[in-house]
Amino acid sequence: MEEPLSVMVVDDQAPFRMAARAVIRRSEGFSLAGEAENGVKALELAIEIHPDVVLMDINMPEMGGIEATRRIVAELPDTFVILCSTYDISDLPPDATASGARAYVHKEQLGAKTLRRLWDQRNEVAFAT
Repeated sequence: MEEPLSVMVVDDQAPFRMAARAVIRRSEGFSLAGEAENGVKALELAIEIHPDVVLMDINMPEMGGIEATRRIVAELPDTFVILCSTYDISDLPPDATASGARAYVHKEQLGAKTLRRLWDQRNEVAFAT
């Protein structure tokens, strides 16, 4: 049997981290590898555990998700980062698509099927939604 894909959840809001854990539990082929509440801790943890996937909030204290994504992808270029926020896709900060993130999902749309679809399509487009 194939090893599940490791997922790290990064968000300063505990309720979203809890919801993301539930999504990962319901997502066949994925497992929770770790959690961080800001970009600084996310970078440290990512370097330690080398997750396959990172669900990354955009707005966080200390270091935001866009800068954290930039640094994680520089260190671990094979890591698939999905930005997660409440922004409409048209309202994303301009540097979001250049951060190295490969996808964006509105937090309300994050579910097992969405996670699987984004992973399965990870090589088809530069920035999937």
